[in-house]
Amino acid sequence: MAVCIGIVAFLYSAVGHAGASGYIAVLTLFSMAPAAIKPTALILNILVACIGTVQFWRAGHFSWRLFWPFAILSIPCAFLGGYLNLPAHIFKLLIGVVLLLSALKFIIDPKEKSAIQPPSRPVSCGVGAGLGLLAGCTGTGGGIFLTPLVILMGWARTKTASAVSALFILANSISGLAGNLSATKYFPTFAWSFVATALVCGTAGSYLGSRSFSPVIIKRLLAIILTIAGVKLLFIK
Repeated sequence: MAVCIGIVAFLYSAVGHAGASGYIAVLTLFSMAPAAIKPTALILNILVACIGTVQFWRAGHFSWRLFWPFAILSIPCAFLGGYLNLPAHIFKLLIGVVLLLSALKFIIDPKEKSAIQPPSRPVSCGVGAGLGLLAGCTGTGGGIFLTPLVILMGWARTKTASAVSALFILANSISGLAGNLSATKYFPTFAWSFVATALVCGTAGSYLGSRSFSPVIIKRLLAIILTIAGVKLLFIK
């Protein structure tokens, strides 16, 4: 399990993500109790997102102007999503299909868009609110949805999208975990056994993603991650 967690942390952190959807898939495949999966994924997400935020920020890719309109409503909505436990079969099916189609788009056309136009603040706030709720409900930080959306809409360059997603994930993961703990009053102690692996691999991945990997490589990795997340939503119960 630790090896799988490490691989997930490396791949996801290289694109500014923290790995929640991958951790959920791993923990589900190893038959962890459903009540333990969500908080475990979120605590690992928080730790890896901290590292990713620092690495992409120090490399000069972060944009506060792009970030804050997405975040301002996403944080309370992530708390609400973490508090709720909704039956979501159709919801998961739709999101899984969207993620797989996004992955296909990055495989077919990994080039950067020539024209970049950030969204208006009302659009950013509305998108952030929806993604925050989605993040809390799914036990992720929302970056798995935000990054492909920002890149495909031409709102930012690939590495800027990754940098913004890292802090977006961190904020929503903290809020989502708080909501989950408020509702369940339970945190699995075994989650701490994966911390060292996630931190080491997350540090390596985020360093390479922020400083060495080209946008094309990041998009290829993002396609792998979106495929993992999409398959998890569609086929792993």
